[in-house]
Amino acid sequence: MLKIRLQRTGRKHDPTFRVVLTDSKNGPKSGKFIEILGHYDARRNDDTELKTERIQHWIAKGAQPSDTVHNLLVKEKTITGKMRNVLPKKSPIIDEAKLKAEAEAKEAAEAKAKEESEAAAKEEVKEEEVVEEKKEEVKEEEVAEEKKEEVKEAEVKEEEAVGEKKEGVKEEEVAEEKKEGVKEEATE
Repeated sequence: MLKIRLQRTGRKHDPTFRVVLTDSKNGPKSGKFIEILGHYDARRNDDTELKTERIQHWIAKGAQPSDTVHNLLVKEKTITGKMRNVLPKKSPIIDEAKLKAEAEAKEAAEAKAKEESEAAAKEEVKEEEVVEEKKEEVKEEEVAEEKKEEVKEAEVKEEEAVGEKKEGVKEEEVAEEKKEGVKEEATE
């Protein structure tokens, strides 16, 4: 793949760059290139010469500019687009005291949540026990009522039985009185 990149030239502490078209496999310091597309002086920005027609020709054929060359081409208005960030992303500053405070706050929140869940579980258990006790009391009341009803039924049956015996006794007495009355009449 073809790449448009910068190749450093110049002396120590006086950098100047060539804008070259090269194969992406070639290193930037190898010195190998296909075509020189311009010059760029980093110390003097007004001393930039680019072959815009050739750059657009190679980009049209699929050559990819490096991020720095892309920004340079956008700045020189050779191509349109947004500038790219070429600087490395900064790692965030780690504040150990803040991290420690956050960890302690998190642990405290977890402990509080755990206590609340345990308290809620205890309340649920108590509620279940109360419900079970109420159910047991209701069952005991029902059993007591059934026993009372059974006792009443037994008493009613006994009264009926006693009543039947009394009626039976009365009938027998009436029958005996009739017999006696018949015997008395017969004897008279």
